[in-house]
Amino acid sequence: MKKIKYIVVFAVLIASGKLFAQQDPSYSMYRYNMNIINPAHAGSNGHTDLNFHIRNQWVDINGAPETQTFSFTKPLGDKIGIGISVVNDRIDITKETSYTADFSYKIQLSEISNLYLGVKAGAYSLNVDFLSLGIPDPEFDENVSRTNGIFGAGAYLTVNKFYATLSTPNFLNGKRVAETDSDGYTEGTDRLHMYAGAGYTFDLGENFELTPALMARFVEAAPTSVDISATVNMYQMVEAGVSYRWDESVSFLALIRAAEWLRFGYVYEAASDSDLNDYGGGTHELMLQFRFN
Repeated sequence: MKKIKYIVVFAVLIASGKLFAQQDPSYSMYRYNMNIINPAHAGSNGHTDLNFHIRNQWVDINGAPETQTFSFTKPLGDKIGIGISVVNDRIDITKETSYTADFSYKIQLSEISNLYLGVKAGAYSLNVDFLSLGIPDPEFDENVSRTNGIFGAGAYLTVNKFYATLSTPNFLNGKRVAETDSDGYTEGTDRLHMYAGAGYTFDLGENFELTPALMARFVEAAPTSVDISATVNMYQMVEAGVSYRWDESVSFLALIRAAEWLRFGYVYEAASDSDLNDYGGGTHELMLQFRFN
């Protein structure tokens, strides 16, 4: 039992620190909740959106990542957009909750192209419940509770039915959980995350559209994550598609517009590693979106 608890602690340190450095929550439905990673997207679609998003990863493993997201975006006039978001992310004994506000500004480049620039600011709280493990070690006899700032920026370009996005949700290097190395314990810090993506919508007929898209995540000292996806929109009522995260997973997406103001989304994601699928189960992602003109 003691060995298991130490393994759990080691896993938490990896998830929270610089060893693999991928500290932001992962999503499959980036396109439908884009302001979480890019503040320039806030209000850019001309609608007021209220989003609720839940992601449960590897559902058969106790302590596996769970993420709940709330976001609100709204255009203010023709050029300004605002947004707020709350993201709650939990991995076993580690819980992180962020609160941010977004501001975007539109620059019209031509009749069919617009450039949106945005900034994100806020803070997040980090809590690690080491005491719940009951490990008789002075290094783990105190819980961690910290609050760090958030400041990010992004750009979002639209040209007719093409879009491109580039963003960094947080430039700041906040302190996290201490990590073990050959010299003892050192302080872990946030690592810069950068997102870059693009997509284009093709008309397949009067009532069908195809949108291939790509999203890449770059994190210091971590492998690059690349999502390649394609979705088909049918009669502006149902959207279905598939996404492949390079060397990690494959996802299947369905989105239903129940009314002009209401959409439901669901994603099932299976890991590329068959052993992980057998032991950990799949990943489920749900979205509920309210849209107002």
